[in-house]
Amino acid sequence: MAKEKKRPQDKISLKKIISYYKPHRTLFFIDMLCCLLVSVCDLFYPQIAKNIINDYVYRDTTRYIITWGIVLLGIYIAKCLLNLYIQYWGHVVGVRIQADMRRDLFQHLQKLPFSYYDENKTGTIMSRLVNDLMDITELAHHGPENILVSSLMLIGAFIMLARINIILTLIIFCVIPFIVLFASKLRKGMDAAFMASRVEIGEVNSSLETSIAGVRVSRAYTCEEHEMEKFQESNKRFVKARQQSYKMMGLFHSGTSLLTDILYLVALISSGLFLFYKKINAGEFTAFILYINMFLKPINQLIAIFEQLQNGFTGIHRFKEIMNAHEETDAPDAVDARELKGDIQFDDVTFSYETTDEEDGSAEPVRPVISHLSMHIEPGRTVALVGPSGGGKTTLCHLIPRFYEVDSGKISIDDHDITTLTRQSLRRNIGMVAQDVFLFNGTIRENIAYGNLDATDEEIIEAAKKANIHDYIMEMPEGYDTQVGERGVKLSGGQKQRISIARVFLKNPSILILDEATSALDNATEMLIQASLEELSKGRTCLVVAHRLSTIKNADEIIVVSDEGIKERGTHEQLLAKNGMYAELYKYQFRE
Repeated sequence: MAKEKKRPQDKISLKKIISYYKPHRTLFFIDMLCCLLVSVCDLFYPQIAKNIINDYVYRDTTRYIITWGIVLLGIYIAKCLLNLYIQYWGHVVGVRIQADMRRDLFQHLQKLPFSYYDENKTGTIMSRLVNDLMDITELAHHGPENILVSSLMLIGAFIMLARINIILTLIIFCVIPFIVLFASKLRKGMDAAFMASRVEIGEVNSSLETSIAGVRVSRAYTCEEHEMEKFQESNKRFVKARQQSYKMMGLFHSGTSLLTDILYLVALISSGLFLFYKKINAGEFTAFILYINMFLKPINQLIAIFEQLQNGFTGIHRFKEIMNAHEETDAPDAVDARELKGDIQFDDVTFSYETTDEEDGSAEPVRPVISHLSMHIEPGRTVALVGPSGGGKTTLCHLIPRFYEVDSGKISIDDHDITTLTRQSLRRNIGMVAQDVFLFNGTIRENIAYGNLDATDEEIIEAAKKANIHDYIMEMPEGYDTQVGERGVKLSGGQKQRISIARVFLKNPSILILDEATSALDNATEMLIQASLEELSKGRTCLVVAHRLSTIKNADEIIVVSDEGIKERGTHEQLLAKNGMYAELYKYQFRE
């Protein structure tokens, strides 16, 4: 069956981003109400100041002055409590939205095909999961608050100013279009600068992740200086990108600050002239200046948080990029595979890996790794794949559980086209033991239990015994609760391999794939693990990829694969008798 075309998915829209507020809408609306009340409180002060100057001071009504002073104190206390709620619960809303977005992003990453991870670095993905979502949190909290407060303050201040003198208000507002025009002109440049900065942060994280994970190799080869140079190179690119973003921010801040200063200057001179010509009185002049300050406050606030807004919108854009990436999908009529017997058939299968075009992001196939391959593996038999590197042996193993889609042809198991089965049920029937064992940071018990998360302690111990690792585990100070360290760094290669074998014993699949499972081990350890693998292979369809031909001599069938396809197939004795490629490989390995 040909490689499936990518179905168009629902693109993550702004509406979807806004929907993250829904589970927290009660807290969010209370937060917005508090912001509204804070804005209303601020609008009271200039009006009270005007009344005190115009009425109470000249009429010697000290009682009213004290009364309104107490009122103002009450307003300030109320503002304090409201701001406390805004600062605490507002940020909590942001953090909870961030957690929801991170959950959805991680869940989406679990469903992306292997090809996505072939093209994207781990550190870059981690940067999007952590750094970008942190910026979105700040925007989720401060964005709506500042938009609401700024809008209310601008509208409220305009109304109050217009009540004092509409002509004076319109004169001052003539400066506003220049501020808006200046900000809009710089926005495009700031978008590009902040996006470039985000990309470089991802590259720094990727460089760090690789260097830290490979610290033992770099130390062993005394390449610390080389790693430092690599890191410095990516760090310099980040600094350069960040400098450009700060340059744009500097232009924005300085330009808008100048324009707001001009606005204040225009307000001061024009209101002074109106007071001089007795168009307004002293109290109105005071209120006018206070409202102008209040009017400038939201403008300055928006200027001050513009970097935060820019970071937040950039984070949202990068969040949407991953969320819009194509997921692995099952056919609409896909069925549960239930328990498969393991009759595997390759029918004229062709496969090539894809590369991503850096200019337009489109996927382009490269030269086929597998070309028009057909073969049959009967259930319960052990079949070994041998041959030179690059012949597609590991790729064949990855096609059976549908880690990748074939370009053409069909793979069937028990006469079921694997594309008609759900991926989860298909993979439930397949166990894999690879050369590069991956252990999760946790205990030995947790790593074995990955084969069956519902397994009892007795089942875990039984699986460990079958993998010949139980005695080793019991010699450790904490037994099955021993921490393995990151990627199993506290264990030897043989111990890690046997834990991975125990994991498969616990899974108990009908199809077993062994991809160079012992090639990285010494001969003594290999003999121990080979016994475990032979026990594991009993009663299962077993596909073995091996370079050490001594490990597959007893296979039911050996298939010699090259980049031109299947060259030979038969038992060990039959292939030696043919005196072909297999015999040549065997004689080379055992030439002594």
